[in-house]
Amino acid sequence: MGEDRDGKSDDRKRRDRDRRRRRSRSRSADRYRRDRRRSRSPSRENNDRRRTTQPPAKLEKHSRRRKPSVYWDIAPVGFEHITPLQYKAMQAAGQIPAPLIESNPQAALPVVGGTITRQSRRLYIGTLPFGATEEELMEFFNHQMHVSGLAQAPGNPVLACQINLDKNFAFLEFRSIDETTQAMAFDGINFKGQSLKIRRPHDYQPMPGISDAPVVNVPGIPGVVSTVVQDTPHKIFIGGLPNYLNEEQVKELLTSFGQLRAFNLVKDSATGLSKGFAFCEYSDVTITDQAIAGLNGMQLGDKKLMVQRASIGAKNNQMNTHAPVQIQVPGLNMLTGTGPPTEVLCLMNLVVPEELRDDEEYEDILEDIREECNKYGVVRSLEIPRPIDGIDVPGLGKVFVEFNSVLDCQKAQQNLSGRKFANRVVVTAAYDPEKYHRREF
Repeated sequence: MGEDRDGKSDDRKRRDRDRRRRRSRSRSADRYRRDRRRSRSPSRENNDRRRTTQPPAKLEKHSRRRKPSVYWDIAPVGFEHITPLQYKAMQAAGQIPAPLIESNPQAALPVVGGTITRQSRRLYIGTLPFGATEEELMEFFNHQMHVSGLAQAPGNPVLACQINLDKNFAFLEFRSIDETTQAMAFDGINFKGQSLKIRRPHDYQPMPGISDAPVVNVPGIPGVVSTVVQDTPHKIFIGGLPNYLNEEQVKELLTSFGQLRAFNLVKDSATGLSKGFAFCEYSDVTITDQAIAGLNGMQLGDKKLMVQRASIGAKNNQMNTHAPVQIQVPGLNMLTGTGPPTEVLCLMNLVVPEELRDDEEYEDILEDIREECNKYGVVRSLEIPRPIDGIDVPGLGKVFVEFNSVLDCQKAQQNLSGRKFANRVVVTAAYDPEKYHRREF
């Protein structure tokens, strides 16, 4: 009996020891896990902190564009600050290697309604602005078709777009033949600063019984000036243009007499540069003679304009020479280098709207121009109109500098004319101070 009690007592003691050991091991394991969590938690927080703080810093670093500190007569970093025409001219001259664009069979335009009608539902879009995308072009034409009332049904009239990046032209495919024909009325419309040329493709064959010309004009849409000047008695030839003047500058000169119906600045097919002559026709044909009298013989830089009816020039190269007539381009008194000087200088062909959207880039350009102009006199004020979405901003693309005196302005004009800013040739003109202070740009 005593031995049994002793044995049971020993068993109980062993069980108690085993139970204590298990508790001890369990507490040790719990402490170990807690210690592990404590030791890991700062690291995890640091990792989380790094994950949340590093990407924005990296994004900010990579999203900030490098801007040249000086724009004058210095080639820009990359090609951010050159015009599409200059880019194409440099590319044609072999100064920029042309990108190799391989055709992608999967990117072919969809065939809707069969190949017979497909030729009649496609349009060639030329003189695209550099960097335009297929999505932007489709969205632009779909919007214009609806706002002008040319869309014949809800939905998108334009089904597909294919852009040739090397030569900056595109083909649009429409859903119907009628809408394709109506879209021809947009020839000359302004898209991102460029006047688009809209033509039928070379493989186009007119469909029997279907009109080949748009039955409506597109009034009320800014920038619609046809790039095809028809051979009419009112077609005007403008010769002797300085080669550095672009389309917008020549059109600004011509529209001082009235609204243009059609305009074409003839360019070299290889370089894209102006050949120095153009053709135009005014919407109001009664002002044709007035425009010819005002423009013929006008001095532009070192050249003198020769302006006459194109039909006369085709029959007889001899023409009557008229004395230069001083005209008033709105706000500009010295576009031709004549007229009274003022203390306000207008600088053209320095900037494009895209460069003025970013605040930092705008400030860089502003300071560069101010610093350069201060070399020739005291700058009182400086205005660079900025683009506003949905609004036609007057004077966009021009820079206006007010000097302390007329002499300072003349000195600046002499030194800045012909200079390059962001690889663009600068054109200068004196500006009416009253219009400047009224902000009539």
